[in-house]
Amino acid sequence: MPNIVVVGAGVSGLTSAYLLSKQSGNVITVVAKHMPGDYDIEYASPWAGANVLPMATEKNSTWERRTWPEMKRLATEVPEAGIHLLKSRVYRREKDKENLKFDGLFEENPWYKNLFDDFRELPKEELPEGMASGCEFGSVCINVMLYTPWLVGQCRKNGVVFKRAQLKHISEAASMSHNGGKADVMVNATGLMASRLGGVMDEKVVPVRGQVVVVRNEAPYMVTKSGTDDADDELCYIMMRASGGGTILGGTYQKGQWESQPDPNYAMRIMRRAVEMMPELADGKGVKGLSVIRHGVGLRPFREGGVRIEKEKIDDTWVVHNYGHAGWGYQGSYGCAEDVVGLVNEILSRPRL
Repeated sequence: MPNIVVVGAGVSGLTSAYLLSKQSGNVITVVAKHMPGDYDIEYASPWAGANVLPMATEKNSTWERRTWPEMKRLATEVPEAGIHLLKSRVYRREKDKENLKFDGLFEENPWYKNLFDDFRELPKEELPEGMASGCEFGSVCINVMLYTPWLVGQCRKNGVVFKRAQLKHISEAASMSHNGGKADVMVNATGLMASRLGGVMDEKVVPVRGQVVVVRNEAPYMVTKSGTDDADDELCYIMMRASGGGTILGGTYQKGQWESQPDPNYAMRIMRRAVEMMPELADGKGVKGLSVIRHGVGLRPFREGGVRIEKEKIDDTWVVHNYGHAGWGYQGSYGCAEDVVGLVNEILSRPRL
């Protein structure tokens, strides 16, 4: 019975543990400093929106393509997972037209038009002022405060054991299985902390700071646009979490920034942009019509060169890496975890899925 220790309990670690737990015979322990329910700047998953908004180029779209059917299934068949269906609108600004050719989300004629069966390009009369074009499709929005505990529950139902620990080196996890045996395989799903974990110390991993405002106001659909007039590293998006999770207003995309405290100036601009793009959000009353639940900051675990999903032997124990997802961790979670399972099977000399 293979001993597997998963390091990290964000969405990538939890989904990896969940899919591994579906294979009979695996003995799985999840070891993490932070668990669902925690709020910490090192722990990205609680700060995510989260939704499915394809970001990859077509060449790198396999993880998102493979995750979407499962997210849609959970939204329609598993209400306790905390995911609901919601229309999403993507606007391409006139000002950004020249910069969108290599952007998976905002490119004209996107690959994901074949992913969503109700995808449509928006006619001119449905576009806000200043928008060159746009599209709409049925997507999902995840209440991460319900979804990550649901993943924990699914893992526990399959025998996974959860343990708190703070590791200085990845090799420490080899002796942390709940059954006392040495790990046959470790899964490294440490996100941003892969930049500081001994044995990994990936210098390509850097934070991308995202500041949001969470409000009680309900948004009838999700929306994002290709840029803002405020700064190149400021964004404009709106998404309403399922089951009373609040509406997320974003945001920022500040590479290399570790600051954990919300900046009131960014917050004001985020709220202003949101009500300008969707006046009905605040019943036409502007920023004053927003009912704020909280301000938040999360650090996206960005990796130069993209996500790392590969196997490596460290101190005589195999490690399967699964980190560096930047802002698409949820919407690529099942595709990436399937690759983790495949690599673990390879190490254990089992047939790949």
